[in-house]
Amino acid sequence: MVKQAVDSEVIRVSARVRGVVQGVGFRPFVYRLAVSRGLIGFVHNDGRGVVLEFEGPHDSVVAALKALETEAPPAARVEAIEWVEVTATGGRTFEIADSADEARVETLVSPDIAICEDCLREMADPGDRRHRYPFINCTNCGPRFTIITGVPYDRPRTTMAGFAMCPDCAAEYGDPADRRFHAQPVACPVCGPRVELRGPGGESVPCEDPVSEVRLLLKAGSMVAVKGLGGYHMACDARNSNAVQVLRDRKTREDKPFALMAADIETVERFCEISGEERELLLSPKRPIVLFRKKGDELPEAIAPNNRYLGFMLPYSPLHRLLFGGGLDVLVMTSGNRADEPIAYWDEDAYEQLAGIADYFLTHDRPIYRRVDDSVTRVFRGGEMLIRRSRGCVPTPVPLPKEYGENALGCGAEVKNTFCVTKGDRAFVSHHIGDLINPAAVAAFEEGVEHFKELFDAEPTVVAYDMHPDYFATQYAEKLTGVSKVPVQHHHAHIAAVLGEHGFEGPVIGVAWDGAGYGPDGTVWGGEILLAERSSYERLGRFRRVPLAGGDAAVREPWRAALGYLTETFGFQSGTFDSILPGISGEIREAVVAMLDKRFNVVESSSAGRLFDCVASLLGFSGGVNYEGQAAVELEQRADPRETRHYPFTVTDGEPFEIDWRPAVAAVAEDIRAGTDRTVISARFHNTAARMVAAAAERAREITGLSSVALSGGVFQNITLLDRTLPLLERARFDVLLHKYLPPNDGCISYGQVVAALASL
Repeated sequence: MVKQAVDSEVIRVSARVRGVVQGVGFRPFVYRLAVSRGLIGFVHNDGRGVVLEFEGPHDSVVAALKALETEAPPAARVEAIEWVEVTATGGRTFEIADSADEARVETLVSPDIAICEDCLREMADPGDRRHRYPFINCTNCGPRFTIITGVPYDRPRTTMAGFAMCPDCAAEYGDPADRRFHAQPVACPVCGPRVELRGPGGESVPCEDPVSEVRLLLKAGSMVAVKGLGGYHMACDARNSNAVQVLRDRKTREDKPFALMAADIETVERFCEISGEERELLLSPKRPIVLFRKKGDELPEAIAPNNRYLGFMLPYSPLHRLLFGGGLDVLVMTSGNRADEPIAYWDEDAYEQLAGIADYFLTHDRPIYRRVDDSVTRVFRGGEMLIRRSRGCVPTPVPLPKEYGENALGCGAEVKNTFCVTKGDRAFVSHHIGDLINPAAVAAFEEGVEHFKELFDAEPTVVAYDMHPDYFATQYAEKLTGVSKVPVQHHHAHIAAVLGEHGFEGPVIGVAWDGAGYGPDGTVWGGEILLAERSSYERLGRFRRVPLAGGDAAVREPWRAALGYLTETFGFQSGTFDSILPGISGEIREAVVAMLDKRFNVVESSSAGRLFDCVASLLGFSGGVNYEGQAAVELEQRADPRETRHYPFTVTDGEPFEIDWRPAVAAVAEDIRAGTDRTVISARFHNTAARMVAAAAERAREITGLSSVALSGGVFQNITLLDRTLPLLERARFDVLLHKYLPPNDGCISYGQVVAALASL
């Protein structure tokens, strides 16, 4: 702390504040802090954060330095305050100085922040000049990441640059006592963005109040594309069964659940069970989609077919808030895209991409600089478990275990892609890009990488990527020049991500269970038990391999996987399958069995995800999947929480050791023939999978002597599995590491890649 001195001695300190301190009202906060304590000096933004100088009585300066962290604005995140005592210069005022342009950029960028209570009150006040204004904001709320084109964060470096402030807004912007003092997106109906209603081809639809008109259209059953903060949503009245089904048909989205937006939390409580932790998450400034267990069946089943959960969010922009009222209290608010494409965010692209889906467009003239999907999350054991980390979370950095001295780029996986750019001890994991299977997604990946490199002034010298040669992200990495290239095995990246998030060096027993990952032995991995450090891994155990007829076709059609498991368990007497795998024509089934028998067009896999697909098929999921993990998701929904029994399995010796699932598959088949309730079978299988994790961890401990277990992979999004697995591990005195900042699915891979690559170098 500042040196001891007489209370009245005048001192001056120069300080730099690092963290999320731009675009969150930090400079106005510092100004008010200084003025209230009678200090002189200045504050300004630069490329590395906020720079300030305080001069005044010793105790007042000390108190102000403490308050920088303890009283910071709600959206700020102070990571470090570095200061030195300098020579007092005298003066009479404290000023907010112009931002400094620097070649070196180290500042953090704020995520988009949900509309605050103060702005909501003003928007609802007929006497306020921003009454019902769809773009009301202040230093505590509004768009940030989606409108920022560069740093330092000032209006000319946002998509608000084209909107000149009117005298009233300029007065607020320049008044230190005002809540909009130096709020960069500040605007009003006189000088700011405006909404417009357009028809299905993008043609203008004249009307006096576009928002009120859209509310009537939604009540009448129309599909409306609504331009939000990070892209377009497709909206319809969630209480209208016909409208929900029409939207599902038009989007060719057969089964994947729709996200919902409710007017308020009381509306959500009518449809769902909500815990205190879930309430807090739903109301948080990031306003994610939160998964809740639904109660009753008041809303159409088509919103979330065969699912016990509903995904709700609250209005996070003023435009969204204005859509409610007049009998509308809950809307479907799903991504504005066609199947497998990124969300539309440029207006002209939206008119083309959503043609045939949207009846109308509620759009506006504030450009979106970066498309960003909504974040999806849930509560597990009282804490947050992310499923998709995007709007409201990004680009807040994830900490690295240490500063490695080199910047890295992690290119991520093929499915649920994110990329990751590191600088110093920070990892900037991108928003959700999606599946890299079409040109639009590929373009979003490439543009996003360049934006992050520029935004954080981080040119990578190390590039980490998946070992699969056919992944686009891998091919992208291999084409780069002038960098060190480090391939990272998929499941090692999963476990390295957990280790990095916890700052855990390792070694650890890593249980990485998912659908598929490229194995160095030429097989498909996915049910792995690893001895892992951040820099390296060894494969201790795996699931017994299963033959998958048609390779990737078995992912799209889980009954193919089921036939692989059945033939391995019972042999090739196809008549055995009639009673336990109905719904598949005999001719097709015989052809696939023949492929398995001759090992023609067959891939060997140790995937845990395919075992879940197998059991789902045996319990009646006989069609093709319409979204990733669908069969396993529906299997989880069937599990009876009261059932405690499990099926047999073995853990065989060898290097690696194997989890032999054949006894479990045989027992499932026996239960099916006996007419056991399918919900009971599902629960017994989940109990079995949990015991497989625990047994594998015990075997790994016998080999290594370790008692720390890290769990990662898409299979561990399954709350039923986790809820049964953790008590078994804890009773066996294992320390269990789960993800803290990232989802367990492939959204964590890019971060795990850079952790592994930097540690190995």
